[in-house]
Amino acid sequence: MGLHFSKMHGLGNDFVVLDARSRAPALDPRRIRAMADRHTGIGFDQLLVIEPARDPACIAAYSIYNADGSPAEQCGNGARCIAAWLERAGALERGIIAQFESPAGTIGMRLTAANAVTVEMGEPDFDPAHVPFTACGSALVHPLEVAGERVEISVVSMGNPHAILEVPDVTAPEVDRLGPRITAHPRFAHGVNAGFAQVLDAGHLKLRVHERGAGWTLACGSGACAAVAALYRRGRVGASVNVALPGGQLAIAWDGPGHPLWMTGPAAFVFDGEWLGVQHDCAGPRDSAHCAPGNRSPAWRK
Repeated sequence: MGLHFSKMHGLGNDFVVLDARSRAPALDPRRIRAMADRHTGIGFDQLLVIEPARDPACIAAYSIYNADGSPAEQCGNGARCIAAWLERAGALERGIIAQFESPAGTIGMRLTAANAVTVEMGEPDFDPAHVPFTACGSALVHPLEVAGERVEISVVSMGNPHAILEVPDVTAPEVDRLGPRITAHPRFAHGVNAGFAQVLDAGHLKLRVHERGAGWTLACGSGACAAVAALYRRGRVGASVNVALPGGQLAIAWDGPGHPLWMTGPAAFVFDGEWLGVQHDCAGPRDSAHCAPGNRSPAWRK
């Protein structure tokens, strides 16, 4: 028997969503990597597993796994897809704020339009020890030696670790060079999502993110939140910012310390399918996704 899944994306940051509310699927890092393979598997940046909530105030819980099989603490684009999936399944009512148990803690989500979801991402945490990042203390920016070059980064946790570097041009070649090196820098004990932000004005910025466990992605919701929070703290942007990522735009709103940060953006269905490789012990030609034409669904299928 195969494993039913939904393929979804938020601004091109793509996911496979599994429903584990009644039965937990058999997953391990090797199997996740086989499913994530874009040539012989389904292909995704992250795997989202919807689980029964332990807190009665929440309607569901979810786990997140990167394409390399490692667990992740938070994913803003993935959170929106979770809400959209549950609304399609009849478990979430449009317009109300529902609580979810994420790996990083409880968050609120609300479907605001046919394909838009607003997520309460919590309050940004700038304590280096909570990222974690090796530093002498808290600061607006921290110096970092990367491949013989000194750069200045802001560090922030959105439930997952982020390093934000302001650059004059997110398309510059040095961004491609620095991204993987910052992600794997030894001063980040568990790796970090490296965000490169180009401020256009107080209400607009461009962003590219190299994610740990996934590499360069078309969009990173928590990365957009981290970038706005770090730049707001430095007086570079205002309380409401439109963030342009390679895959599209997110709207981020934050009123500063003591307040949660809110993110609004789209969530889209791509297709539903059945993974037939879950019973195999190795990732090879047999480990593949079979999606019959009848299983494919249009975007936002009801």
